[in-house]
Amino acid sequence: MTATLALAAALLVLPDSGARARLRGLGHDAAAARRLPTLSAAGVAAAAASVGVLAGGPLPAVAALLLAVTAHRRWRLRRRSREDALASATLVAALEVLVGELRVGAHPAAACAAAAAEVSGPVSVVLAEAAARARLGASAASGLRSRRPGLDAELDRVAAAWRVADERGVALAELLEAVRRDLAGRLRFRSRTEAGLAGARSTAAVLAGLPLLGIALGQAIGAHPVRLLLRDTTGGLLLVTGTVLICAGLAWTGRITARAVR
Repeated sequence: MTATLALAAALLVLPDSGARARLRGLGHDAAAARRLPTLSAAGVAAAAASVGVLAGGPLPAVAALLLAVTAHRRWRLRRRSREDALASATLVAALEVLVGELRVGAHPAAACAAAAAEVSGPVSVVLAEAAARARLGASAASGLRSRRPGLDAELDRVAAAWRVADERGVALAELLEAVRRDLAGRLRFRSRTEAGLAGARSTAAVLAGLPLLGIALGQAIGAHPVRLLLRDTTGGLLLVTGTVLICAGLAWTGRITARAVR
């Protein structure tokens, strides 16, 4: 039992492939390494399955596995959504600096470098690469890629405006200002939509937790539902069935709200 718990704990803190790649790129920067996420999907699943096996056997392990995977997936999606929103706001701020530099007569390479210095994160990296390309005589539009789907969709609009300016001779500052206003409007719409969906998400979370409340009430009045669910085969099947329905409901509501935000 001790070995099983130790293995589950080790898998729980094992970084996933993306985190390992970032760790290699950071070298000996221990402070930055501590900021990396330490939960991997495999670790969470292994820990939950181990706890389920120790608690009641294979059927509770399946239920715990489903709940853990669903919770981990929802956490990853919410974290990605927050990161995309932060990157969008950073891009809007960077474009404001970029447009200001262009309007005072700065070269596009110098304007990109100035905007990159004013912000941080993936937007700063992308703009620094674009500035380097522009200094070498290449098109800065081809370097506006971050390998982040949410941010790349917005960078594509910036790149399209940049290509139009290069090919048609239109003022780059005016095109980028139009893109900035569009992105700012999209960001405001997203914020309002997120706020409007907060009630629906809370309702879904409460409904998903009602079965747990029922189990707690049954345990309080002496019906012993926990023993039935963990120690009886029929109860274990009911536990797995209920868990599947809860996870399916959460996935369905999550898909609906995500579509509304997009």
